[in-house]
Amino acid sequence: MSNGPVATIIREKLTAAFAPSVIELEDDSWKHAGHHHEGGIDAQDGGESHFQLRIVSTAFEGMNRVARQRAVNTALKDELSGPVHALSIRAQTPGEAAG
Repeated sequence: MSNGPVATIIREKLTAAFAPSVIELEDDSWKHAGHHHEGGIDAQDGGESHFQLRIVSTAFEGMNRVARQRAVNTALKDELSGPVHALSIRAQTPGEAAG
């Protein structure tokens, strides 16, 4: 689990927005170090640019996968337009997580 400043903000915002029972946030930036794309280099120095997220919340009940991802992206809009280059999202209801 990542404990850097960006990861801390992400967890705080997701907790406020969804009151999740589970948040697993992994910093995968090291996998992208030195990769280039049109706008520059993917992974920034110090990491915290690429994350994998697993979040479990009753707030996702009745939402399809796309709606869940949009809701998470909306909660994290500032981070996704700034330091976070990529976020892989696995958003589940408690029933899905248990099954």
